Amino acid sequence: MSKWVCGVCGYIYDEEKEGTPFRELPETWVCPLCRAGKRAFSQKTEEPAKASAPAAPYRGQTRGLAAGELAAVCSNLARGCEKQYQDREAALFRQLADYFTAAAPAVPDGSVDKLAEIVRKDLEAGYPALSAAAAAERDRGTQRICVWGEKVTRMQEALLSRYQEEGEAFLRDTQVWVCSVCGFLYVGDEAPELCPVCKVPAWKFDKVEGGR
Repeated sequence: MSKWVCGVCGYIYDEEKEGTPFRELPETWVCPLCRAGKRAFSQKTEEPAKASAPAAPYRGQTRGLAAGELAAVCSNLARGCEKQYQDREAALFRQLADYFTAAAPAVPDGSVDKLAEIVRKDLEAGYPALSAAAAAERDRGTQRICVWGEKVTRMQEALLSRYQEEGEAFLRDTQVWVCSVCGFLYVGDEAPELCPVCKVPAWKFDKVEGGR
């Protein structure tokens, strides 16, 4: 009997306790905590702890941020200020986010398939590179951001995969919720009692209009 762990919220499916092998669960089965699909799970292996080698310094090229990226950064900073009850600073960052959003050019290929491709690249290369750079600089703040961000992105990948398979039927007669703190996406009639990623209560979730 094996154990399987959700890459989004950390929920562990224990085959011995559940009585059903994970691979025999239907493809429509979802995590009972965050509702991520089976693809978000990986088999848990019991290995002795090993001392990790120091991460190599990040040698990637740097570049200026595009308007859309700056809009996302300012929006995230506004959320951070809200959490610290810095209302004036939050309002200023929201103004900047609105400005850069208006200045961002139209996306040439905004298809679901293209978005899924970008998300997978972030998981395969983007987050590992950023995590390594943060570890090399001993930047614990960025490391924490990477942990939250990767979990949120894994949920995005799971939802995109289901949408690619099921189409509009996936979102029929339900709602889409987004955590206003970490960006976690949740599909269900009601928001979860606690965010599976950052643990804030349900009232911190915003309903995405048009989710039905």
